[in-house]
Amino acid sequence: MKKITRKKHLEMKLQSIPNHPKPKVGLEQYTTPAVIASDLVWNAFALGDIEDRDVIDLGCGTGVFAIASALMGASSSIGVDVDEDSISLAMDVKDKLKVDNADFIVSDIDEFNHESNADTVFQNPPFGSQRNAKSGQDLKFVQKAIDLNPDVLYSFHMASTQDFLIGYYEDNGLEITHIFRYNFPIPKIYDFHTKEKQNVDVIVIRAILK
Repeated sequence: MKKITRKKHLEMKLQSIPNHPKPKVGLEQYTTPAVIASDLVWNAFALGDIEDRDVIDLGCGTGVFAIASALMGASSSIGVDVDEDSISLAMDVKDKLKVDNADFIVSDIDEFNHESNADTVFQNPPFGSQRNAKSGQDLKFVQKAIDLNPDVLYSFHMASTQDFLIGYYEDNGLEITHIFRYNFPIPKIYDFHTKEKQNVDVIVIRAILK
């Protein structure tokens, strides 16, 4: 597999990953745009969190962070999601891109156990952008990531919850080192959506265990 040396080339690779085949409203499934995923993984690579590291993508959906990490030289990359349709598509993309250092597992995160500690965890959990969304799902993912005892965690959240999250992370033994900010487009894919697209301000917190 040819090494990727430019962020634009990574973005182009990730653009080949299709959207969720059958998005399920209960899982609040929205595909992370290639431009956001490539920027975050490129920054993670620059910080030494990808190359020769064992990466886990919790709630991976169609596998964008697992595949991106593999393309950027992760020793191993595992995507975990409860949705079989998403995992099936991620496996197809993996084969199409000839990514041999990534794998995918169908599992609820509560039931997922990894044999060894992950070096780096990515997660873009349901973060409550939709009406009547089940609250606290992103915090559930944070707790699972802590259980995996990684060196570093990258986690998506609503930007409006930043002040609360800073305290929450600190109270749970995590030290925030970086906060990345993105304008996340939410397309009209569910019946309750009234706009063709709505942009939501999100943050990605990079944190290490104290």
